[in-house]
Amino acid sequence: MKHTKVIIGLILFSIISTSCVSKKKLAEAESKYSETKALLDTATMKLNMCNDENQNLKGQIAVLKETNKSLFNQQGNLTTLTQKGAENLEKTLESLKEKDMQIKYMRDAINRKDSVTLALVQSLKGAVGDMDDEDIQINVEKGVVFVSISDKLLFGSGQYKLTDEAKAVLGKVAKVIKAKPDFEFMVEGHTDDDPIKTECFRDNWDLSTKRAVSVVQVLQNEYGVDPTRMVAAGRGEYIPLESNEYDFGKARNRRTKIVVLPKIDQFYKMIEEGMKM
Repeated sequence: MKHTKVIIGLILFSIISTSCVSKKKLAEAESKYSETKALLDTATMKLNMCNDENQNLKGQIAVLKETNKSLFNQQGNLTTLTQKGAENLEKTLESLKEKDMQIKYMRDAINRKDSVTLALVQSLKGAVGDMDDEDIQINVEKGVVFVSISDKLLFGSGQYKLTDEAKAVLGKVAKVIKAKPDFEFMVEGHTDDDPIKTECFRDNWDLSTKRAVSVVQVLQNEYGVDPTRMVAAGRGEYIPLESNEYDFGKARNRRTKIVVLPKIDQFYKMIEEGMKM
């Protein structure tokens, strides 16, 4: 009996000891599981974070690729625009250079015209240098040379027949004009505002025109000036130099004006020749 009790006690002790060991191991296992689960959870969380970061990076890479592509295209466009801009600038500079050359040639032509005009004035003044300045004037007006001759040198009062003195003056003018074949000229008759109506003249228009025609005919018939270079015109009393209120003004207004006209086509020809050069 005693022996049996001993055996049972040993068995119970063995069971109790085994149970204690198993609980300890279970506790250790549960502890390790908890630790492992915690580590796994942490790892999973980090993995998820990495995945999120990876997705974000992929998105950023895609954006960067698009941006890079766009920048590349813009660079290409900018290159094209720069090339076009350079071409347009070159064309503009070429055009400006052309304009500058045209302006230069025009200025040269004007300077040449002015030189010819000055030479003509000097020639006319040299030809009639011994005349009274009050009776004959040679000037340049708006680039045009003109000779203004007082009527008292050319005509009698209310007449259109030239005096001998007038023919002498016109002979000197004709000599200069004939030496300048590149010029045409117009003879203008001017009167004061005193009305006139006779068997010879209907009015001042008629008187001024007949006087201009008389000058042209003398230049042609007596001095051999080419008639195709001349124009006769009557201005009447409508372009006075002075007021007609006093005799002095009326005397100034009664005049014959020879306007020397440069041929416009020759002026353009000078410009064209310069352009060709």
